[in-house]
Amino acid sequence: MLWRESGQIRLALETAFNDILDARMGGLPIANTALSVQAIGFNRFNEDWLGVLLTPWCMNLLLLPGSDSTWCGQASGTSIERSFPYGTFEFTLGSETLLGMYAQCSLFSPMFQFADQAAALAAAQAALQGLLATPEPRGISRRDLLRGTIGKH
Repeated sequence: MLWRESGQIRLALETAFNDILDARMGGLPIANTALSVQAIGFNRFNEDWLGVLLTPWCMNLLLLPGSDSTWCGQASGTSIERSFPYGTFEFTLGSETLLGMYAQCSLFSPMFQFADQAAALAAAQAALQGLLATPEPRGISRRDLLRGTIGKH
C-alpha cells in the first residue's frame, strides 16, 4: 500500500480496525465498550508515517511504511527498533489485508483504565507529543511518556 497523506491513512485504519472490531473482537471481555476505533496523528517521521491507533482493546504507536521504508519486506511478527527524540522503541510487524504491513508498539492493553473516548484520546495525544519531544536531561521513564508528564514538575 502506498500511503500519500494522513487523511487516507486515518480512513483506512479506522475502516480496517472497525471491521476487526465487528468480526473478531465484538463481545470479547477485553474490549472497553465506552471506546471506539480512532487513528490519531499520522504524519511523516523519517521514512515512515507515525501515529497512534486507539481501539476498545488496545492503544498502539503505529508506523506505516513510506516509499523509502526498509522494513516492509520483513515477515509479520518480526521486531524492529526505531529511534525518536524521546528514545528508542521496539515495534512488532503486523499485516492486515486492507492495510498491508504496519509496525506496532503497545502503549496500553487492555483499555479499562479509560472511562471514555475523550480520556483515551488525551492519553494518545500526550504519548505522541511526548515521543516527539526531546527529553530533559533528568531521567525520564516510559511511564512519564505514557502519562504525558514530560516537562511537568
